[in-house]
Amino acid sequence: MHQPLTEGIYYILLALYEPRHGYGIMQIVEEWSAGRVKLGAGTTYGALKNLQDKKYIETLAGEERKKEYVITQLGKEVVEMEVARLKELYDNGQKLIEAKGTK
Repeated sequence: MHQPLTEGIYYILLALYEPRHGYGIMQIVEEWSAGRVKLGAGTTYGALKNLQDKKYIETLAGEERKKEYVITQLGKEVVEMEVARLKELYDNGQKLIEAKGTK
């Protein structure tokens, strides 16, 4: 059983289904969340280091100055578990709202 992902980590992992550098990750996350989630450089690069340590992502060979990252198979499994957890939360919330209404 894995710990629930923070919203920022979840979005970073999703962003890395395609190779991206740090700035590209920050841009796509802001776009996908309609500006609601804005990752700062310190947060992003700290998270990337942590995700590399956990082997959820890896760097691609290339320019040292502009590293590109990509999600690993283990990272994809973690995302799938998180999506299942979020679906359960959503489904249970929907059932309760439908049964009890909003008032």
